Amino acid sequence: MSTKLDQLTSWLKERKITEVECLISDLTGIARGKISPTNKFLDEGGMRLPESVLLQTVTGDYVEDDIYYDLLDEADIDMFCRPDAGAVFVVPWALEPTAMVIHDTFDKQGNPIELSPRNILKKVLKLYADKGWQPIVAPEMEFYLTKRVADPDFPLEAPIGRSGRPETGRQSFSIDAANEFDPLFEDMYDWCELQGLDLDTLIHEEGPAQMEINFRHGEALHLADQILVFKRTMREAALKHDVAATFMAKPITDEPGSAMHIHQSVVDIKTGKNIFSNPDGTMSELFLHHIGGLQKYIPELLPLFAPNVNSFRRFLPDTSAPVNVEWGEENRTVGLRVPEAGPQNRRVENRLAGADANPYLVLAATLLCGYMGMVEQVRPSAPVKGRGYERRNLRLPVTIESALERMEACKDAEKYLGDKFIRGYVAVKRAEHENFKRVISSWEREFLLLSV
Repeated sequence: MSTKLDQLTSWLKERKITEVECLISDLTGIARGKISPTNKFLDEGGMRLPESVLLQTVTGDYVEDDIYYDLLDEADIDMFCRPDAGAVFVVPWALEPTAMVIHDTFDKQGNPIELSPRNILKKVLKLYADKGWQPIVAPEMEFYLTKRVADPDFPLEAPIGRSGRPETGRQSFSIDAANEFDPLFEDMYDWCELQGLDLDTLIHEEGPAQMEINFRHGEALHLADQILVFKRTMREAALKHDVAATFMAKPITDEPGSAMHIHQSVVDIKTGKNIFSNPDGTMSELFLHHIGGLQKYIPELLPLFAPNVNSFRRFLPDTSAPVNVEWGEENRTVGLRVPEAGPQNRRVENRLAGADANPYLVLAATLLCGYMGMVEQVRPSAPVKGRGYERRNLRLPVTIESALERMEACKDAEKYLGDKFIRGYVAVKRAEHENFKRVISSWEREFLLLSV
């Protein structure tokens, strides 16, 4: 531990860092923590935060008292947050030399906090390590650029690009449409390079000013950290150029939603070989079982992939998003796509997660589903040939209420993720949904105000 802190101290001093943003991810994916002068940060070697931070909703509210005090100490005690020397990033947009340091959370006995998203991912990765395996993931993040708007009752609109006009029509993979925001993306790429983020390609997606950033494949915990940092970076770059960046799953009516596609494979730690392929290059039984696990358990853990009421708008018919857990080779109309690749690069692309998902929890969930499939030797369905949108046998829950009920009842997942986490996560999402139901929508005002 002292060696890692020495490395962190050297890193901060070499860059003349004067402030440190000490942060953790809550269940919704919001970065929470403290900003500390570097000297104080190094003296204390971490921070303390109320453990109640991990039961906050996206609105900053808390779950009901009976659940709150059942899961947390009544005295609202602190948890101990220790910096991870491998999760340190500069903050390029700050006015003075600043770093953000992602922390792990522990109780006073040194036990990992069960409600921590980062600890949940670590728990799932240990399951793989105990088998001699290491997951490899490559996330793809979709998002929209929009005009900045102060009133949430106003619909979002495409921003004005360099041409002086907002985008119209469908511009999938258009280079010119992406170039409309060149100055913004130049800043984004420069900042991400300074932070050491493993970005790959930039793609213009189907919606107006909808973009996709692909990450290079790598280790899951490191990439979850990078996604957390990238979301902050992308929003800051957008604000610098007087637009907004949103990772909402469905921000604009009648436009495509934004997903977080996750490519995942597994290698043998000793040999480095992809366990999804047989020596002759064909699909291995473990690969098919991994897909079978995704099919069986994603519907049970869907709130980790689709965490908000808005997330489920991506799954409506005719939204261009997959609405089932069917699988197929080179097939983008199903939830689980197997891209064309050589034996060492064989993988499955989970296309179901929303861009609004907590990166730690969604990676933990997709890897856990595949792990359970391999351990239980779950057989997948037959692969889909042709269009898969209309397949109804393996459809997903259609509301967040029904999805939360299924997650709460999934004892198989509880065995691995823990009762406390399942209950806490479900409670937070139910509290958010109760808050949502109190808001009167513009649809109700438009069609009911003077008609009923």
